[in-house]
Amino acid sequence: MGRVIIGIHGLGNKPDKRTLKDWWEISMMEGLEAAGLKARLPEFEMVYWADIMHKAPLDKNVDNPDSQYYIDEVYKPSPKNFDPAEKKIHKKLLRFLGNQINKIFLNEDFTLNYSFIADFIVRKYFQSLEIYYNEECKEKHAGDCKVKELIKQRLADVLEKHKNNEIMLVCHSMGSIIAYDVMSFLSPSVKINSFITIGSPLGLPLIVSKIAAQYKKKEKGKKDMITPPGVYGKWHNFYDVLDRISLNHKLCARYRANSHGVKPADYEVINDYHNQEGVHNPHKSYGYLRCREFTTALNDFLKG
Repeated sequence: MGRVIIGIHGLGNKPDKRTLKDWWEISMMEGLEAAGLKARLPEFEMVYWADIMHKAPLDKNVDNPDSQYYIDEVYKPSPKNFDPAEKKIHKKLLRFLGNQINKIFLNEDFTLNYSFIADFIVRKYFQSLEIYYNEECKEKHAGDCKVKELIKQRLADVLEKHKNNEIMLVCHSMGSIIAYDVMSFLSPSVKINSFITIGSPLGLPLIVSKIAAQYKKKEKGKKDMITPPGVYGKWHNFYDVLDRISLNHKLCARYRANSHGVKPADYEVINDYHNQEGVHNPHKSYGYLRCREFTTALNDFLKG
């Protein structure tokens, strides 16, 4: 039995699969080297689904910023002079909003208040989620309705391929939603040693309500949020307070333990990613994959 790391990316179009895979690996190795660890990565497989929603990938050879295929956020090493203390007041505000938003939008039965606001936000800013959750099909949108199952099947196939290995599943952003759906409803018997969510929206009221609706349909009215049944080791949830996608970051308060006694453990981290123009993006996967806390979890998995 070997060890394997499986990664699944998040929202939006991406570079080609090979490039994205390389940049994830470089980011993880950067974190290990910065911590003075000499561990080597095992087999790493990227579950790539951007091509299901986009006609062509982002292209690192395109140098026109106005092109839809221009990559404005390439992999860049950790900046040497980043000072997270400058964001202290902003962090306090976002932490307060994250703690309050569920009270405003989510009822005790996991239905939504002001659902029209959530629907508007998803349609305007998160088109990938809009397509993923488009279950009411009309003929002219029939293609969209297949997207969710196609994406889920890609992850399910990779999990099945590695079912006899020790798996570390690393899920960024919307990838954590896909992984949760697959492990809870499509491939619940696949065993996962380490479930890692980075920049995850699994605490957002809209997502919680969608998951609750699936439980209600399939498990005789059950509506509790629970760790997927196959996770037997750990569920680490890493978030940066400045990351607005993971605004509701306290997953430990929302998802209860599964039969293995595993529930999410939340860790606040510093995502130091800056693009080539020097703009800070605390949601970017590369910054999460090299942060100290993720590196510790990665090294623990590699040591067994």
